Amino acid sequence: MLVAFSIRTKKFKNNYEKSMFFRRLYGWKQIVTKRKRYVYRRKGLLDKIRCKKIDQSSFIVAEDDFEEVEKFFRKWREKVILKTLKIILDEDIFEEEL
Repeated sequence: MLVAFSIRTKKFKNNYEKSMFFRRLYGWKQIVTKRKRYVYRRKGLLDKIRCKKIDQSSFIVAEDDFEEVEKFFRKWREKVILKTLKIILDEDIFEEEL
């Protein structure tokens, strides 16, 4: 499935809420500095499913994992416009990521 989205910036309460949307979707890097510097990679939804990022706000997701994506975007439906398109690929683009 090809998934494309655009955000309705004015619908978000603040930048924190918008950041939470992107962090939950893409994940983020957390840096903790005490005596040493620790770097943690926090996973987002796209790290947990088979997908291939196409552009800034579009990606291809395996049909088996599409339900997770749909569930995620349902929570943000007031603030995000979602477009999906079922596509057929000649080869398995997710094979290299397993």
